[in-house]
Amino acid sequence: MILGRTGYDRPVNSAAVAAYLDRIGAARPAHPDVDALRELQLRHLHTVPFENLSIHLGEEIVLVEKALLEKVVTRRRGGFCYELNGAFAALLSALGYEVTMLAARVFTPNGLGPLFDHLVLRVDLAQPWLVDVGFGSFCHHPLRLDLHTDQPDPAGVARVVALDHGDLDVLIDGQGEYRIEARPRVLADFEPTCWWHRTSPKSHFTRSLTCSRLTDTGRVTLSERRLIRTGAGGRDEQVLGDDAAVLSAYRSEFGIVLDRVPTLARPATAAAG
Repeated sequence: MILGRTGYDRPVNSAAVAAYLDRIGAARPAHPDVDALRELQLRHLHTVPFENLSIHLGEEIVLVEKALLEKVVTRRRGGFCYELNGAFAALLSALGYEVTMLAARVFTPNGLGPLFDHLVLRVDLAQPWLVDVGFGSFCHHPLRLDLHTDQPDPAGVARVVALDHGDLDVLIDGQGEYRIEARPRVLADFEPTCWWHRTSPKSHFTRSLTCSRLTDTGRVTLSERRLIRTGAGGRDEQVLGDDAAVLSAYRSEFGIVLDRVPTLARPATAAAG
């Protein structure tokens, strides 16, 4: 069996592609070009939320194509980077794009996180592009990986900085977001860190409960029982009073239908981490 650069052994079939495009409200591109790529990324950010609900619902997170597409497309859920960029890579590859998965280290207040902390996509057209639909609040549009000057985006002024050994730092408004490694990866490479993120009391995913997506005016986020809207007019926060209100917000704001409210588990050792 020969794996493609994304690690998938076969392209997504036409029915699955159609269902995915319907999920994000996009037409099938006539050609796999940069304009279509920009439109696909933006629609994905608007419709498929960044969320870590599976961790707090006791659901498995399986990094294989079938499971990712079933979650994002069939169940109309979201996920975090491995799931969202993993699924999007499958769609883009099926549409004719040349996609490579890359590992990244996220900048934190304590320095760079571990390798495989984040998964991003490189899409090669006439130029190489960074595509990322799995980092929460980030650039709305793809970024040129070979352009090391300012790249304006609705999220801020982005810049890709070339480092030794082929690594690239991605900054927004001068603030480091993550450092990308140049070596191609496959989904299986991210399994150990994905397991750590969903099980360790030191992981920010086990210590937070969030569901968030881009809107026409900013972002909408449900963090535990706090419904938060941000935009040009500032920030509006509403505390939802009961489980019915929380479930209704998941359904109306994110299209996520749940039979119970996710509960944030706070491990006793988390505060020490």
